[in-house]
Amino acid sequence: MDPALVDVIRAPEAAMAALDPVRSQLLAQLREPSSASGVARALGLSRQRVNYHLRQLEDQGLVVSAGERQWGGITERLVVATARAYVISPEALGPSAPPDPDERPDRLSASFLLALAAQTVRHIGALLSRSRRTGTPAETFAIQTDVILASPTARVAFARDLAAAVTDIVARYHDEQAPGGRAHRLVVGAYPLPPAEEKHDD
Repeated sequence: MDPALVDVIRAPEAAMAALDPVRSQLLAQLREPSSASGVARALGLSRQRVNYHLRQLEDQGLVVSAGERQWGGITERLVVATARAYVISPEALGPSAPPDPDERPDRLSASFLLALAAQTVRHIGALLSRSRRTGTPAETFAIQTDVILASPTARVAFARDLAAAVTDIVARYHDEQAPGGRAHRLVVGAYPLPPAEEKHDD
């Protein structure tokens, strides 16, 4: 199987397996199919140790079989990670996971934006899980862009105009009476970029 670009880890046990330093290295090595001995050589570990950690990853569904190959007269079993990278869903934290954003809808707070992001990861994780189970694609779309706002006043005006534009578009397409219509969650947020990621034209 070809690994997904990004997958969501939802179970606490799978999160613990992925966060283990050695297993994290194994997942990175297994973006392409390899054998236990191949991974052991690449990481400078014993094959026995690699086999132990691979079993833990396989038990959590993070690594799957990828066929066999002949190597020096020996048949090697190949395995591959289920994704090239992973995001851990907040639901893996159990009771300490972020609350539903509707519980404290302070739309100007960073905490509310984080709660929205956590909810989005949780929903997309469930969507991907259902997609794999049913064989149907996970139909999503996303837009990302950067905007340089000259002042706090400009930020307020931008937020007001953006809200008006989104409200207008939603009113145009929202149809509660549509037979077979499917609800979609639209999330719009803005936050200052960390200084290291800011890009300004010279």
